[in-house]
Amino acid sequence: MEKRRFYENKLRQVALTFGFREVETPIFEDAELFILRSGPNVLKELYAFKDKGDRDIALRPEMTAPAIRMFVNNMSNDPKPIKIFYFGQCFRYERPQSGRYREFFQFGAELIGSATPETDAEVIAMAASMIKAFGLKEYRVRIGHIGVLRQRIADAGVPADRAAEVLQKLDKKLYDEARPLMEDMGVSSADIDGIFDLTETVGGPEVLSKVPGDVGDYLRKVVSFLEAMGVETPEIDLGVVRGLDYYTGMVFEAEAPALGAEKQICGGGSYTLSELFGGEKVFSTGFAVGFDRILLAAEKEGQAYEPRGIDAYVLPVSDDMRLKAAEVVAMLRHEGISSDVDIMGRKMGKALKYASAVRARFAVIVGSKEMEEGAVTLRDMSSGEQRTVPVESLPAEIKKTQ
Repeated sequence: MEKRRFYENKLRQVALTFGFREVETPIFEDAELFILRSGPNVLKELYAFKDKGDRDIALRPEMTAPAIRMFVNNMSNDPKPIKIFYFGQCFRYERPQSGRYREFFQFGAELIGSATPETDAEVIAMAASMIKAFGLKEYRVRIGHIGVLRQRIADAGVPADRAAEVLQKLDKKLYDEARPLMEDMGVSSADIDGIFDLTETVGGPEVLSKVPGDVGDYLRKVVSFLEAMGVETPEIDLGVVRGLDYYTGMVFEAEAPALGAEKQICGGGSYTLSELFGGEKVFSTGFAVGFDRILLAAEKEGQAYEPRGIDAYVLPVSDDMRLKAAEVVAMLRHEGISSDVDIMGRKMGKALKYASAVRARFAVIVGSKEMEEGAVTLRDMSSGEQRTVPVESLPAEIKKTQ
């Protein structure tokens, strides 16, 4: 948990630096919240049940819909843009595997108010900053536009009410399943091949020459703003679909090659959801980081986390010094120094061994001879050096090396 909190707080600090504020939503919501617009792959994995009031309830499979429900109910009159972030567990009934669990944690953010090249770039830049703050060395960010593929499959004859089925297969590059699905809808073989080619269109900004009209211009502006913000030029990938059905514009993903096949660590895009929950139509851009997966990516890259331990372990030399030891540890804690005291009555050797086991930086040895002079012995646990220190100077001496 110390390791998880350390990395969680790194992500939180980046969000605060970008001007986002933290929110928290319930772990369960009305099932309808997710059924309305989440897409077929999420619905198959939804943990839904009846509560004691015979209401249809679901454990949240993602956190964008709850955040927008919260916005509509409580924040719709606040000045725009509204920038919020959140961290919490989600639930999906899927096949557990490396980096993919049925209960998993998401760190995400939503920028609510408009969808412009600036807002999209702001969100992508924050996601990239979070990945960097995590310390990942190998990763790549890919951006696309869901409108390109949506338009292409509509022009090919895919009915609007079945577009989500096709997009789900294309998102996972399940071409063997997508082809018969589209053939049953009357899509020609040539159009299917063209759609598959579009999903494989990947490269630098030059790829945008293949995107006609406003969408190409829009993505070029997003790339320009990212460059102005110091973000490494992302890869353009017109096959980025995203698994949720509510995305309408720019979409992006981040991958960590260290994870192998299940390499996605972050994803998001622009969307409208508020009108589904009774609010006015508002354009937003958001993303979520798969916290468990990005932790695993850092481990696979060989990134080690050193547990911090405590600053001081106070140990009395004899039983008649136990009350004095209690006073010393209370004083250290009052000064904000993480400290513990021997409460097991250990002999000196075993007490020092325990101090080492809990990674104490210092041992504070309370002996009767030193206490007569108002002092204690301060032992550096890494070097073994020790010296006599007046009790009133003890907090300052320990804080010097924090």
